[in-house]
Amino acid sequence: MESSPQPTAQTETSSGALILGATPIGNLGDASHRLRQALATADILAVEDSRTLRKLASGLGVTTRGRVLVNHDHNETERARQIVQAVADGQTVLLMSDAGMPAVSDPGYVAAAAVAQAGLTVTALPGPSAMVTALALSGLPSGRFTFEGFLARKGSDRSRRLASLVAEERTMVFYESPHRLAATLKDFAKNFGEQRRAAVCRELTKLHEEIARGTLAELIEWSESKQMRGEIVIVLEGAGAPEAAQAEDLTDLVLEMTEGGIRLKAACAQVAEAHGVSKRDLYQAVLDLKNQES
Repeated sequence: MESSPQPTAQTETSSGALILGATPIGNLGDASHRLRQALATADILAVEDSRTLRKLASGLGVTTRGRVLVNHDHNETERARQIVQAVADGQTVLLMSDAGMPAVSDPGYVAAAAVAQAGLTVTALPGPSAMVTALALSGLPSGRFTFEGFLARKGSDRSRRLASLVAEERTMVFYESPHRLAATLKDFAKNFGEQRRAAVCRELTKLHEEIARGTLAELIEWSESKQMRGEIVIVLEGAGAPEAAQAEDLTDLVLEMTEGGIRLKAACAQVAEAHGVSKRDLYQAVLDLKNQES
């Protein structure tokens, strides 16, 4: 008889620890006292970019003594092994991303999971988070929300993700780059409707912080009227009471998904489920449209 899996508990066999340190997302004044202390005392500083670390330490007036370990998306697995060994050896490792809380759409998850799995100590220095800050400022319901991070830039993965969120009732939070903002807002309008409310939060906590609120139609017009720069967070209203959709109204969504590489029947199935229409009726509506255009 197979034994049931046992939970992994942190042990006290080592005095070492992995500390996930939240760093300012713009304003250095948001750095906590505990982060300053950890910067000055940690044995190892695991960071995305050593130049960002030097800028942070200098801006905070902190002298670091720890060994610097560059930890980014492309070497996380190898670095995780080194970090586990360092913690097991009794060292304190402070892991930071360039801004905000590590492991949330930033490097850190792989190392934190590995150290926890080894039964060693993982703790955090809470602090700034672009996701939470944008949600609070958005003016949209914040009691229940879902964090979606970055969307795929294009193709079937992007189309599939957007289709899966059409009926999502919770407020949604996305990260986006400034040069893709207008295109993303247009994709949102196609999938969620031009009247869905949203907020675009730019350069949070920085000198030129800007929060734009409105319908997707209004935000598209706003985004196209200016040169967009800085870090972007989009907060999108969840779906309200669903309206009865008609298969004929959903053909464009299906065709867009097929252009991204998804097979017609699979695209019809996904869109039909998300909108509560008959898969057979939607498939027939697409075929009828194609026949009209041929």
